[in-house]
Amino acid sequence: MTTDANGDQANRQNRKVAVTCLAVFSGMIGLAYASVPLYDLFCKVTGYGGTPNRVETADGVTVLDKDITVRFDANTAPGLPWRFDADQRSVTLKIGEMRTISYRAINTSDQPTVGTATFNVTPAAAGAYFSKIACFCFTQQPLKPGEEIEMGVTFYVDPAIVNDPDINQAKTITLSYTFFPASKPEKPVASAADPAVLPNRL
Repeated sequence: MTTDANGDQANRQNRKVAVTCLAVFSGMIGLAYASVPLYDLFCKVTGYGGTPNRVETADGVTVLDKDITVRFDANTAPGLPWRFDADQRSVTLKIGEMRTISYRAINTSDQPTVGTATFNVTPAAAGAYFSKIACFCFTQQPLKPGEEIEMGVTFYVDPAIVNDPDINQAKTITLSYTFFPASKPEKPVASAADPAVLPNRL
């Protein structure tokens, strides 16, 4: 009887351990799928990591007679078989001047894939002054095998940057995007209400 009781107790302990491990594993999977929207929310609230401002329009923004260069960086995380590049390596524009540039992505595999882009700005202090009117970040973008897409980013550098002693001497800002593999498509990269980033499938 004692042996049976010990065996039952050991089985109960094993089941508890198995259930706990399963719960932890499921939680980690859930966090992995939620990581992009959680990152988006965290950055928007805190401004962490050089997160640019999202604005509706550049109307009324004063264009200063001062140049700044914006560089464009493109990265693809492991597990996503895409080639992803900016059409231009950099542009020089006036502070306060609105500009649209394009990135391109192509699915180099023989399978449908879905990607989601995150972004940041360096120096990090410039994130508060890099204002995006339209972009393709944090939306799931499906691509068929061999499919290519053009994605636009419309932005300006807020003139208030010249009043910030931590960043007003900067001559160059880098906007960096990274595409990660996503689970399944939710919505297209742009909508008809956002013509600056309408996808141009090639």
